[in-house]
Amino acid sequence: MLTIHHLGHSQSERIVWLCEELGLPYELRRYTRDPVTRLSPPELKALHPLGAAPVIEDDGLLLAESAAIVEYLIVKHGGGRFKPGPERSDYADFLYWFHFANGNLQPVVMRTMTAQRAGLPAGHPLLANTQERLARAFAHVDARLTEAPWLAGEDFSAADIMSAFTFTTMRLFQPIDLAPWPHIRAWLQRIGERPAYRRAMAKGDPDLAPLLD
Repeated sequence: MLTIHHLGHSQSERIVWLCEELGLPYELRRYTRDPVTRLSPPELKALHPLGAAPVIEDDGLLLAESAAIVEYLIVKHGGGRFKPGPERSDYADFLYWFHFANGNLQPVVMRTMTAQRAGLPAGHPLLANTQERLARAFAHVDARLTEAPWLAGEDFSAADIMSAFTFTTMRLFQPIDLAPWPHIRAWLQRIGERPAYRRAMAKGDPDLAPLLD
């Protein structure tokens, strides 16, 4: 039995969502953040040297890193669903947006959050730079979603699963008004209509109303 170690309000929601989309059976073990530090509890830290979620166990294998887990589950248990192959015209788009999620999108939000929490004065070059980079990244995603309903193209894929967290749950930690990016908001509405997404959020984060607008 596949076991998902899920930290509430974290990127591990991606794994629960993917399993629901694939129809994979799994055991969900939920962990709650420390109320003061907002970090992982000791029980989760004991599983992996970095103490971060997600972590899965599968037939004796222990695997961390959400992108690695997503690829592993799709290839090992999902029959390649939600990952276009190299014979597809949307293969390169899928690769780009799948890796853009953790390679560019999530880091720029984290840098913005760090800069703001450092108490830098308005107009400080570092703060201005991070805000400008965030706006460019979000505008890049918004522009892509004028071309196709999903990030890889016409079909929903793991690129959407990887990217949605930054625009939804991450806003609990770094509030961002999505009004300037209407195509992102429309994409989030399409995500919110997916039964697998609704099931995943209800199971993994029942205390959270998904931030889809």
